[in-house]
Amino acid sequence: LPIFAGRSVLITSGSKGIGFGVARWFAEEGCNLRLAARSQEDLDKAKARLLEIAKVDVRTYAMDLSNQAARDRLVADCADVDILINNAGGVPGGTIEDIDDAKWRAAWDLKVFGYINMSRSFYKLMKARRRGVIINIIGVGGERLDAGYIAGATGNAALMAFTRTLDRKSTRLNS
Repeated sequence: LPIFAGRSVLITSGSKGIGFGVARWFAEEGCNLRLAARSQEDLDKAKARLLEIAKVDVRTYAMDLSNQAARDRLVADCADVDILINNAGGVPGGTIEDIDDAKWRAAWDLKVFGYINMSRSFYKLMKARRRGVIINIIGVGGERLDAGYIAGATGNAALMAFTRTLDRKSTRLNS
């Protein structure tokens, strides 16, 4: 029996791409899945494909995770998950002259602050249970800095620092 069988996993942006690949792997491991994404149609397709792979519970949540109220609803509905996979959000490419304030803030509200706020909410729940894992999927743009991807590189670097710092804190979940 796979080591993760029976665990529950929440994957943001879990209906396509990397998020769906992660969902597929956890389904094959026998995990119950909670998938969040903006499109109910994409979530329905992902759910159908996952149920062809494994007999697991798959619940979907169509919402915009840049919205705090939506994140709060998701946290409440998925408070018991064992593993949180933060994957939602993409930051547009461009130089400092190319990315205006609105684009920069919208991208960071979803990805940077979305990851931070989801992590903060679930960390509190996991700490109270004395177990749980948070995984932040972050692009290499935070390590390989590129002026043509300034908003993304800066956001990814910030998330890398946040994740490393949270990792150091997580050793105290049992305290």
